[in-house]
Amino acid sequence: MKIDDPKIVSLREKVNAAHQEFDMAVTFHEVWKPAAFDDDLHRRMGASYATNAFFVARAALRREMLLALMRLWDKDARAVGMESIAATLGDKCVIDALAADRAARIGLPEAEGQMRKELGQCADAAITLVDKYSDGGSHGAVRRKLKKLRNERLAHRQTDATAIAEADPTAGEIESFYQDMSELIRLLLSLVMAVAYNPEDTGDVYRHHAKFFWDGVRGEQTEGHPSYRAPSMAHKS
Repeated sequence: MKIDDPKIVSLREKVNAAHQEFDMAVTFHEVWKPAAFDDDLHRRMGASYATNAFFVARAALRREMLLALMRLWDKDARAVGMESIAATLGDKCVIDALAADRAARIGLPEAEGQMRKELGQCADAAITLVDKYSDGGSHGAVRRKLKKLRNERLAHRQTDATAIAEADPTAGEIESFYQDMSELIRLLLSLVMAVAYNPEDTGDVYRHHAKFFWDGVRGEQTEGHPSYRAPSMAHKS
């Protein structure tokens, strides 16, 4: 198999699309995360009129983050399709072609064997992460809950959806899924595109921006708010 084989060309297109989609998820995730987990922020919001708008913003960020993450798993032939990517990586001929191309590009054809070993290990790690969330995998139930939520309430609105409350993933499950997808994208870009990518670097930028945004957010019953009004004694009791 040559590096310009349609199978490898398609693989690279899918990994590039996955990279773009995940970068979008990163931006939403880093702004959503304080709204979901920051206890001090929750206390500042308190029992406030502003809290209603805060919940809307938090829900919107969560929605867009989940939609971006789940687009990585769409099975349409035109979509990214993580399971399709994993199946391609399971083809030894694909790894051999990537290794030969990598060794030739760095001008060390004698390193092809070592390159093949390293890329094979990288492919195995990526496949393991995909299998983890596939049907029958240890965390397959988490992806099914996310898929159900996306299909019945986020991307579509089904009137006959059943047991929606039980199907909702927890914030912890969402965070774990996000972290695993972050590692998966890192592995794929290294393996397929020869790109050293650390999603944490992108996350750091948006995390920094989010900190300054949420630091100023407070309800009108918290001192420092432009429309501050002290909580009534009845409310305190």
